[in-house]
Amino acid sequence: MRNRQHPTRERLIEVVVELLATKAPEDITVDEVLGVSGISKGSLYHHFVDFHDLVDVALAERFAAYVDVGIEQIVALIHSVKSEKEFWAGIDAITRESQAVTNRPNRLNRLQILARAARSESFRELLGVQQARLTSAYTDLIREGQIRRWLSNQFDAQAAAVLIQAYTLGRTIDDITQPNMDPEKWILLINRLVHRTLGADELS
Repeated sequence: MRNRQHPTRERLIEVVVELLATKAPEDITVDEVLGVSGISKGSLYHHFVDFHDLVDVALAERFAAYVDVGIEQIVALIHSVKSEKEFWAGIDAITRESQAVTNRPNRLNRLQILARAARSESFRELLGVQQARLTSAYTDLIREGQIRRWLSNQFDAQAAAVLIQAYTLGRTIDDITQPNMDPEKWILLINRLVHRTLGADELS
């Protein structure tokens, strides 16, 4: 859901995002990015203040990409289902996917990126722009659910948008713990929380 940018800038970000899947930010070099992208050093510095700026932008993009997947799934769900029952079945399926053990690396990576924001004011501002976009997108979707009367109108949509993102990040507490909790019990609890807190029947 990121706005389209200049193709050269897009390609540079794309390459760094791909490299971040297997490398730490500090292990990625300018020459490596230029070699993979086929873009000149002059073009890189035309679109970014410096290489550090490019890496920060790519990290913010990577952070948001995980959330954008969920947003896109909910958008598709809202436009495909015909009833409240179908809506909640779809939400439960999306929740199960986002909380799955297989998504542990993604959750931990987002936590690492947040930690970087704690150490860098410039990166915190950059990440804050992405996070504001994500929260706004979730807020709009929740309002749409309220308009359709699948969700209660007795809570603030923006607060709910933050809550939904918070419990996924909170899952990382167990991701770094041994032994891990039973994932089915976690999903059951989250579904119960979401249904009872946000569901139209419970609060209307």
